[in-house]
Amino acid sequence: MTTRSKPTPRSGFARWLAIALGLVLLDQLTKQAVLLSFKTGERLPIIADFFDLTLLFNRGAAFSLLADAGGWQRWFFIGIGVVATLFIGWMLWRHGSQRLFSFALTLILGGAIGNVIDRVLRGEVVDFLLFYWRGWHFPAFNVADSAITIGAALLIIDELLRVRRGR
Repeated sequence: MTTRSKPTPRSGFARWLAIALGLVLLDQLTKQAVLLSFKTGERLPIIADFFDLTLLFNRGAAFSLLADAGGWQRWFFIGIGVVATLFIGWMLWRHGSQRLFSFALTLILGGAIGNVIDRVLRGEVVDFLLFYWRGWHFPAFNVADSAITIGAALLIIDELLRVRRGR
């Protein structure tokens, strides 16, 4: 007879870290492929009038916030990334059995680490996914940015579900 134990808060911690590491590897491999294949600003149309691959660099945060701040922002964003990594690791350790919550944090963790690696190695983040339509362009982004965005959306969904269950 097999007895199933109740999941502990630390259940899945290693699994969440492995997923985050896989995401970091995917992010860095895609960035490296673009760095080897494109010159800065070069574009390769993938879906006409909607999506291109390109090589751009961002010294700032999302939407190039503080991109022209003079250099201090590199260390500021590295510091934020390190603090976020430690905090998210602690949260995963404590709440690893909460699947949606932990998956959301794992996406944010992998994305944060991917962009911190860029800032440490290059002083800027490599962006290469460019969506546009007619005269409108969404700022270029990368796999790490996508993971952070999806993770943030999942955190909101998790909280909405938690509130709904509490009623």
